Amino acid sequence: MSLGDGRSDPATAVSVLSDQSPGRGPRLGAYDPGDYHFVGLLGTGGGSPRCGGSGGPAGPAAPKTLLRPGDILFYDAELPHLLEMPAGARLKIFLLPRQLLGVGKHDLHRVTAAPVRSASLLGSLVSPFLSELAEMVTSAAPAVGETVARNALDLLATLVMEQHAPPPAGMADARRAMLLKIQRFITHRLSDPDLSPEAIARAHHISVRYLHKLFRDEGTTVGRWIRGRRLEECQRELVLARGRQTIAGVARRWGFISPTHFSRVFRATYGMSPSEWQGAAS
Repeated sequence: MSLGDGRSDPATAVSVLSDQSPGRGPRLGAYDPGDYHFVGLLGTGGGSPRCGGSGGPAGPAAPKTLLRPGDILFYDAELPHLLEMPAGARLKIFLLPRQLLGVGKHDLHRVTAAPVRSASLLGSLVSPFLSELAEMVTSAAPAVGETVARNALDLLATLVMEQHAPPPAGMADARRAMLLKIQRFITHRLSDPDLSPEAIARAHHISVRYLHKLFRDEGTTVGRWIRGRRLEECQRELVLARGRQTIAGVARRWGFISPTHFSRVFRATYGMSPSEWQGAAS
């Protein structure tokens, strides 16, 4: 069973039925039906990702990585993999150059060592998004699909950075670790319209001045970063909740009190109104 070849595009999502495939290489297995998310990392000139293998004597059996529905697994798309999946399991496969996620060749083993569990903090956020993306990307308008794919890349890059980064070792790494912790804190409170630099600094036992410095060193501000993340979530939900929730309801859900202000900043950011975005995605 081929997992596809996504080298021509930054990110390609497909949905296929899984089966049992003979071969040699890393062993991946599951017992329960459901969605499983695979992120194939391609080199600059590597071959197509594939399952199974042929030729040559089989070596010692590799340990099997047991997957659960909703898990996200980064894998080396240039190696054959042995998949042992139950009937009813669906593989949501995303293929992209590993350079887009900042993964060098020497980092592959570390990044692909273990799946991101759907029950983990980040996994519970990213897994449903990837499932929806795989379903809608083939039917969405090109501009919408490209924008959502870019958001997916950002989320996957965050997963790589958060789940697989080595522990911080110096002052710069400590600042980076603090910034990531704060960004994670903000992401889980985007719906709070009272989220403020003062509240964020107080929750992390730092000064407001130091908080602003952390974001300034990244070329942004606290307020701009919060607004950008809120807009990204609104942009995604406007497509997924089309016909089930009003634009004002989506805006309020993600911390925008004024629908007029939301429409203004949405247009300034994406070049179209929220209703035009919904129309382009239909």
